[in-house]
Amino acid sequence: MRHRQSGRRFDMPTAQRMAMFRNITTAVLEHGGVLTTEARAKESRGFVERMVTLGKRGSLHARRQALAFVYDPKVVAALFDEIAPRYAERPGGYTRVVKLARRAGDGAKLARLELV
Repeated sequence: MRHRQSGRRFDMPTAQRMAMFRNITTAVLEHGGVLTTEARAKESRGFVERMVTLGKRGSLHARRQALAFVYDPKVVAALFDEIAPRYAERPGGYTRVVKLARRAGDGAKLARLELV
């Protein structure tokens, strides 16, 4: 039983799951949004929010923490220089999950994870 266990496992090992979250986070920060399943969007939301918070902090340590998670250094530079200043006055809630239609192939619920 999984009493008090938070988070979805997506039927994959932890390293693979974290790589998926890192890919989704990098894509959202690079393109402003990404189309994925609703469950993946909801789970990835926290990682994107954490990266924007690091960008708002703006210190060298925060930049290195973001570089350790996000795959593309150019995306981290854009995060600290362009994305984070937009949310300087906002106390949180940098992302939204927009629910879309079901996927044609398998009927999975689709959603778009995007920056507000």
